[in-house]
Amino acid sequence: MKQMKMSNLDLDLFYEKLDNGLEVYIIPKKNCNNTYVTYSTKYGSRDYEFVPLGNKKMKKVPLGVAHFLEHKMFEQEDGTDPFAFFSERGADANANTNYTKTTYLFSGTQFLEENLRYLLEYVEAPFFTDENVEKEKGIIEQEIMMYEDNPYNKAYEGLLYNIFIEDAIKYPIIGTVESVRSITKQDLYECYHTFYHPSNMFVVITGKVEPYEAIKVIKEVEGKRTLVEAKPVEKKKIKEPTEVEKGYEKKKMAVTIPKLSIGYKIPLASFKNVSRRKILHYLMMLFDIKLGPVSLFQEQLKKEGLMSTDFAFDYIDTEDYFVIMLIAETEEPEKVIDLINQELSNLELSETDLNRKRKTVISSFLFMSDNIYSLNEKAMSNVIKYGKVNCDDYEEIKELNISEYQKLIPNINLNNHSTYIIMPKKGK
Repeated sequence: MKQMKMSNLDLDLFYEKLDNGLEVYIIPKKNCNNTYVTYSTKYGSRDYEFVPLGNKKMKKVPLGVAHFLEHKMFEQEDGTDPFAFFSERGADANANTNYTKTTYLFSGTQFLEENLRYLLEYVEAPFFTDENVEKEKGIIEQEIMMYEDNPYNKAYEGLLYNIFIEDAIKYPIIGTVESVRSITKQDLYECYHTFYHPSNMFVVITGKVEPYEAIKVIKEVEGKRTLVEAKPVEKKKIKEPTEVEKGYEKKKMAVTIPKLSIGYKIPLASFKNVSRRKILHYLMMLFDIKLGPVSLFQEQLKKEGLMSTDFAFDYIDTEDYFVIMLIAETEEPEKVIDLINQELSNLELSETDLNRKRKTVISSFLFMSDNIYSLNEKAMSNVIKYGKVNCDDYEEIKELNISEYQKLIPNINLNNHSTYIIMPKKGK
């Protein structure tokens, strides 16, 4: 097992890649009583066109299969309920699916080896039948309808759909009623065997853990498996255009105050000689300084009565684009849009503002390292985006400076943006 120091943090990263391809990342935390374990596959909702294991032709499966598969993994052939298993041993368990990965997890203070062993075993034992697949469809359809009635979710997903053209990120993670109804047992098994091969998966453990004892348990479980050798999964290559699908859309829902969402699709190809991670840091700092919760801009909007709450920020970075999204409640969405565009017409930042924000980012990073959940999330995100856990984040953040940022300004293209507004059904 390889041991590496994490820059400027009192933490070590232990890493090993098993013979079957499974990667294990362990970050012990001193003076911690809890342990957080995640078991992830590099398979998310956008991966619906790929070459199945053992085949040569590209195949398209229904939208929402990754999320559906996550649900069905908790149904075991012997009738064991994974949630009950972990609960009986004082642990909390859950799972989640996003655009690029699916994760199964637990956290607890006791029975680490037993819980770790079971996590691996139940995720590695799929059990799908025609009957239990059909039953699940009704449950997920109800979940879809619940999201459809949520104005914030509608503002978010409607904006994403209008920003992307080819990338399946434009579609809801959960799928649609029509796509979910078309999912079959065969779809689930095909996706499972393709994406849930250990060579496409990884384990992250943070908190109270003895690395060599944990890796011993993992090796014992993985050593019992008989697997078909797998090559890296071949996914459909996405050629996402620079422009957005639709620049403006307005819908009506049962809301009291209009909901405004606006998103900027920034191409990354134009940035040269600066690391991708630094570019993303600079872009997030730009929007936070200009439009963030402590910005003069938000203060002015609230003073004028245009907003009463802060913007909700989210961002997505794909292979080729950085997308930043803002969602807000405002009685005058059109006026707020104009003011946002005016504020972003000048991308200059003062050295004082950038240095202050850099210190805030460093503080957040140090705080993150003290939280085993945030630390685990950071590690998972690194593996998905960069193929490994980065140990030099602190040094890279510390190097951010106004001179480097100013050189990037000519390459920051905010021309491709989309606006999605939800208006009350009655009234204005």
